[in-house]
Order: sequence, then structure tokens, then C-alpha cells
Amino acid sequence: MAENKKSVKITETVLRDAHQSLIATRMTTEQMLPIIDKMDQVGYHAVECWGGATFDASLRFLKEDPWDRLRKLKAGFKNTKLQMLFRGQNILGYRPYADDVVEYFVQKSIANGIDIIRIFDCLNDLRNLQTAVTATNKEKGHAQVALSYTLGDAYTLEYWTEMAKKIEEMGANSICIKDMAGLLTPYKAEELVKSLKSATSLPIELHTHYTSGVASMTYMKAVEAGCDIIDTAMSPFALGTSQPATEVMAEAFKGTEMDPGFDQMLLKEIADYFRPMREEALKSGLMNPKVLGVDIQTLLYQVPGGMLSNMVSQLKEQNAEDKYMEVLEEIPRVRKDLGEPPLVTPSSQIVGTQAVFNVLMGERYKVATKETKDVLLGKYGQTVKPFNPEVIDKVLGEDKKNAITCRYADLLEPELHKIEEEMKQWKQQDEDVLSYALFPQVATEFFKYREAQQTKVDATVADTKNGAYPV
Repeated sequence: MAENKKSVKITETVLRDAHQSLIATRMTTEQMLPIIDKMDQVGYHAVECWGGATFDASLRFLKEDPWDRLRKLKAGFKNTKLQMLFRGQNILGYRPYADDVVEYFVQKSIANGIDIIRIFDCLNDLRNLQTAVTATNKEKGHAQVALSYTLGDAYTLEYWTEMAKKIEEMGANSICIKDMAGLLTPYKAEELVKSLKSATSLPIELHTHYTSGVASMTYMKAVEAGCDIIDTAMSPFALGTSQPATEVMAEAFKGTEMDPGFDQMLLKEIADYFRPMREEALKSGLMNPKVLGVDIQTLLYQVPGGMLSNMVSQLKEQNAEDKYMEVLEEIPRVRKDLGEPPLVTPSSQIVGTQAVFNVLMGERYKVATKETKDVLLGKYGQTVKPFNPEVIDKVLGEDKKNAITCRYADLLEPELHKIEEEMKQWKQQDEDVLSYALFPQVATEFFKYREAQQTKVDATVADTKNGAYPV
């Protein structure tokens, strides 16, 4: 690594966000392990390899224990820090959990090999992040708080700098600008990074997606403005709805004081390893060529790639694909009604589905989803702007007097003990309790599968010729 204070650091996303964005998180542990030794020599700031949707996908689709994956990755990466993505009070699931579950999950993540935990909240409600940040610090991990970047009247430079100051006060070790929809344009990035740098002494990392086609330029301006770390993906799993390519960004800064000092021949070997996986994914249809292009509608409607494909399939099911443009135009209106939240899991799905209902029913909020009601009741947290009072009346009616103003997790009883009781017949390691806490049905299916696999085979009577193994 070039020993230069200004050289940009790079976090590699190929083992997490890149395959989550392009091939529905289907890369297996077995596919990852052979290349770890090479990746460990690059000099990355960190490798993002866990959290986000990888946990659910491992159990549900790959029949793998995500904790086992983490331990194997840790054993292979001897010089490189491992990073995960954590949804604040929702951990890696889709509902808020009691503090004891959040604390235990953080403890076990770090004990099994995670060094850096990137913690975010879909509403940027910092109350939903404090428990995870405190727990990370207690376990001597690196707590990075991510701001979900978005556009709107409320999201001024002053808003972002005030948030950065509060994040520093919370005890975070660094700040990430999490631009999940690729909305941050180059000169806006320069302006934002400079403002954050003047407001806080914490390192700044930038995470974006290539969806709208500006990401590489955005990184360039951000790094020139003082951004410390950028997230990139190895070229076979870069661009489209993923991140800019690692090799390209390393080459772009080569010979400047920002040069990360990577060896292009080593990067080529790593890219060559992943390329057949990309070809296979394209052939099997797992990678849709549609996600590889540039979609400028992202900037017009602020709709992340995953949300767009979700919406299209909802309309298809209802034979209403002709309503596509109407729904796109309805999304910003619904978002405004719901307090202008950033559109990221799960707020993006909530806003998108409500917009589909509003258009298909021919009357706005004639049908409101349970999740829309929960947002209006304050269960997801506080939005940056107030809700539309007419929508509150129509959707909640008398229920509006039950709205929550405190942090929702303050109303939750500790639940770890109860969860452990519920699943004790399956428990083989402490971590199983957490897998079950997040995805009870999916984890139970996995535990049954695991048990069947562990049943001993008598090698002397195994019919290896036909591949049948009598137990």
C-alpha cells in the first residue's frame, strides 16, 4: 500500500452487495473460498461479505449456515478487515427487535469474525441506531453509521451536517453516505463531502450504485473533496445496479496522491476467477441483462433498481402493465404523504406497493397496506417531514390516537429468552437462536435440512455406483 495520508481506501463489495444487486445474493460460500487468498493480498480497506440479504438468502435458497460462512471467511482473510451491513433495530430482518436481540446479534457477529458493522435506518431515525452502535463499541468493533442518502426539500446540506454531528456524538467511528439508488451526482457529492468534513472529524466513506450511470464520476469528485473510502466491486460483478469496478477506480487514481496502490495483475487474476460465474448467471437467467444498463429514471423518480423490478412484477400479476408510468408518477406523491422518507429497504417496498394500490383502485388510499398504516402510526420511527393529515385521517381514522412518538423498541419486552425456549430442539450452536429470531420459518426449514445431512452414513453399505447412500 502506498503510504500516503491522502490515498483513497477501497472497500470491496463483490462478496456481498455486488452479487446481492446483480444475481439475487446467490453466490455460495464454496464459490467464495478459493479466491480469498488472492483477495487478501490486494490491500483493501475492508471486504464487505456479510449482512444485508446474504443471511436470509444463505438459509432460504442456498441451505447454508451464514455463521459458518462468516467463520470460514475469517479464517481465510488474515490481513483484511471484514465488514457487514446491519439494518439498525431491524438487524437483518424486516421488523424491529428488542434491544437484547440487537445486542446479542452484534456480540455474535464480532465474535465470529466481523470487524466493521455498517448500521443504517430506512428513515435516518438515529434512535433506531443507538443500541447497535453502543453494542459494537462494547465488543471493540468499528461502528460505522450510514446515512441513507435521498433528495427532497428537507434534505439540505444543513440536514446532513447536523446528522453527521449527532452521529459523532453517538459514538460512531466513521460515517458512510449510503446512496442506494444512485442519486448522488458528481458536484453534489463534492459539496456534501466538503460539508461533512467541516462538520465532523470522522472518516467519510461513500457507497453508491451505478444504476443512473454517474457513480464513477461521483466517486472521482468525492475523493478529490476529501472522501476517505469508496465502495467498489470486481469488474465481473460491477456496474448496472452494482458498484463501479474496483480495477477501473484503482486505475483512475493511479499516479496521483490518491492512488490506492493496487496491483492490476493481481486484480486481473481475481476478475478472471469471478468471470465464469457471471457468464453462468447470464446463461441461466439469474443475471438479467436489464439490471446491467443505465436507468436515468432513477434520478427522475428516485426509485432504486430493486424497487422498480418489484413494481413491474406487481403490475404484471394484475395485468396492468399499461399503468407503469402512472405508478412511477404516483411514487413521489406517496413518498411526500408519508413524510418524505429515503427509499431503501423496507420504506421503498412500502411506498412502491402503496403507489400500485392507489393507481389500480382508481382512488388514493382506498386500500392501505398494513405497512403503510404502521409507518403512519410511527412504528418505523420518525420521518424528517410530517405526514399528510388528510392521509392520516383516511387511513387510520380513530386509530390515529394510538400513534407512537417514542422509539418503538422502547415498547418491546426483552425477547431472547422466549425465542430460545421456542427453538431449543434445533439448537446446535448459540448462533442458531439468532438465525431463528430473524427468520423463524426459514431457519426451522434449514435446521431440519441440516439434521438430515448430519445423519451418519454407513460407508461399507453405501452404493456409490448409483449414488444412493443407505443410512
